Amino acid sequence: MLKIAHHTAYIHPLPEGHRFPMMKYELIPEQLLYEGLVKADNFFEPEMVEKEIVYLAHNKDYTDNLLNQTLDPKMIRRIGFPMSETLVQRELYLIDGSIKASLEAMKIGVSFNTAGGTHHAGRDFGEGFCLLNDQAIAAAYLYSERLARKILIIDLDVHQGNGTAHIFEDHPDIITFSIHGEKNFPFKKERSHFDLPLHDGVEDEEYLNLLNDKLPELFNHIEPDFVYYQSGVDVLATDKLGKFKMTLEGCRLRDEIVFQNCKRFKVPVEVSMGGGYSVHLKDIVNAHVNTYRTAIDIYDL
Repeated sequence: MLKIAHHTAYIHPLPEGHRFPMMKYELIPEQLLYEGLVKADNFFEPEMVEKEIVYLAHNKDYTDNLLNQTLDPKMIRRIGFPMSETLVQRELYLIDGSIKASLEAMKIGVSFNTAGGTHHAGRDFGEGFCLLNDQAIAAAYLYSERLARKILIIDLDVHQGNGTAHIFEDHPDIITFSIHGEKNFPFKKERSHFDLPLHDGVEDEEYLNLLNDKLPELFNHIEPDFVYYQSGVDVLATDKLGKFKMTLEGCRLRDEIVFQNCKRFKVPVEVSMGGGYSVHLKDIVNAHVNTYRTAIDIYDL
């Protein structure tokens, strides 16, 4: 059975007019149930992860300041959310969701977290609506527990996974791969193991051809035994913060390529949602739901 991490804490109240579409975390599970893609027992509720696990990927001082609500105001502005205890708790639930989803993926090949993909959080900083990096922490956990010896993090958000790259820049066995807009946020890029920066306005065909060429090469070269997929949908032409021109179908085909390669190479994959800032919330939700639908079809779930 497909397992999906979800918690009501994911839906955190924000000031009116805030540009982060927090409501999507309520609508994604509702739409999955409405369309009959999953049932209620596909979802599981994570707990708050222990801080010692957070330390596997993040600097202790940064983590403790975040947990104790003593972050520097400049760092809070860099993160972009009004800081609160419940916001930090949300992050701890989210991290546990990605860790436990990873363990579920090992059983059937794929799993999801309805939130996550907080890839702008680096070793000692938060940024771009990301406080802590759920997939980086989950990857570090699997590695430390010797549940995976070689991990590939596939980041297809329109924005570079700079935080993930920062955390693992010198790691020989947790490999980061990012396709992103060359001239988009973050304007100071970090060095992933493999970066593919693309020009503004890239369309489906060029993007999908690049992904089709690169992914099999990576799987053959790295031989991962676990994959994390950051499936941001801000690659859409409708996105306010992206600069690509991809269609909804192109975004779905992107997901299909990732899942087909994971299945072909027999590597389990955990999926966290990542970004999406289209003008209409329905475009964001439909693109995310397509990622689930595609996995359900490919893995015959």
